[in-house]
Amino acid sequence: MRMAFEQLGPSFVKLGQLLATRPDLIPLEFSQEFQKLHDQVAGVPFAEIEKILTSHFGAPLPDVFATFDPTPMAAASIAQVHRARLKDGTSVVVKVQRPGIDKIIGEDLHTLKLLAELAHRYIPEVRAFNPAGIVQEFGRSLEQETNFIIEANNIRRFAANFADDPDVKIPNVYGQFTGRRVLVMEALEGIPLSQSGALKQDGVEPEEILKRGLRAYMKMIYTDGLFHGDLHAGNVLLLPNNKIGLIDFGIVGRINRKTQNAIANMFLALAEEDYDRMAYVYVDLAPFTEQIDVDQFARDTRDLIAPYFGLTMKNVNIGRLLMASTAVASKHGLVLPSELVLFFKSVVALEGMGRMLLPDFDFLTYSLEFAKELVQVRMEPRRMFSDASVAARDLNSLLAFLPRQIKQGLRRVNDPDFSIQIRSKDFRRLEKSIDRGSWVIFGGLVVSAVILGLFLR
Repeated sequence: MRMAFEQLGPSFVKLGQLLATRPDLIPLEFSQEFQKLHDQVAGVPFAEIEKILTSHFGAPLPDVFATFDPTPMAAASIAQVHRARLKDGTSVVVKVQRPGIDKIIGEDLHTLKLLAELAHRYIPEVRAFNPAGIVQEFGRSLEQETNFIIEANNIRRFAANFADDPDVKIPNVYGQFTGRRVLVMEALEGIPLSQSGALKQDGVEPEEILKRGLRAYMKMIYTDGLFHGDLHAGNVLLLPNNKIGLIDFGIVGRINRKTQNAIANMFLALAEEDYDRMAYVYVDLAPFTEQIDVDQFARDTRDLIAPYFGLTMKNVNIGRLLMASTAVASKHGLVLPSELVLFFKSVVALEGMGRMLLPDFDFLTYSLEFAKELVQVRMEPRRMFSDASVAARDLNSLLAFLPRQIKQGLRRVNDPDFSIQIRSKDFRRLEKSIDRGSWVIFGGLVVSAVILGLFLR
């Protein structure tokens, strides 16, 4: 399947990469195999890129840029990136969509929807994995990645969130040059952490960089509720003075307060080996289902995670354990929010980068400090008053509408034509049982009448 996806082109490669992060949606062995997919491809000839840029700007490149490097600095299945310099001398990077990519993606999505419908109709075994839902989520993901206006807005949001942080640099977006297919932003003069020379620069302090990066990440999760969804080493730059630069904001995750609290409780449960608490966190986040056996789910979670405790945390990848736990949740009928799974994916990447900087890096210990801080902040009188105010507004709204709803309900009950409809998945089975029972009773009455008649004769 993985090799077939590679041959089918960019949309299927992207789909495989998405599925690689969703062991809660597909069997674990498939998600592990899909992790081998890469979308590094050969660059598009510059003549084709130039046509796209000229059409976008409505002018030749020399009228917009002082210089433009025709050799791409990076090329992927959807876009490629070039270095350039504006007329005022500012160094920028220009992200350009590959020609015809919209048509390819549109055709592939149509094919995938058809395949999902056929699979759901004719292969009962795959229905539990909701193939149509996977394709729908994939379509939303591609929409974010192929619309550079969305990415530009994401960058502005992150820049505003980190405006007061001297240790984190977010590139500036040049909105006057940016559109759906072209993104022009500030060039950060740093070396990606994925390159071997990044840690060999003069003045680099790995532990200090790690602390700053973790502080920035925890701020995204617990304070901003907006986090980088593709946080691998290639998207983290080491800048002078141990500053950190972040790039590529095509995929971002959004977390509400409920999920923030759940994540904090999850880490506390892991540290205390409280698997019941862990299970209930998952149950609370997933849509309601009557089929879940929480006790069994807690035992299965314990069987997954408990063997790793006692080992030093440098030998345990918490992110991968959390990803594996989503597969356990799926077996129990729980469908977790995609944002939570995206968070787990980012933890996997963050742990990998952390151990590049510090071999004995323990993500759980660091994260617990922030989780405990979050719990303390939630218990502050001002924050509790704010939460109580929200609850009071909701209660006030409920009390305002409740009498009207009760009145409507009573009018409906007093209607002479009022009736109650009872629906049951097993109604047909019940109907057959009643029908069969009626025939048994009828047959019994007939036999009894015959016997009685014979006796009376």
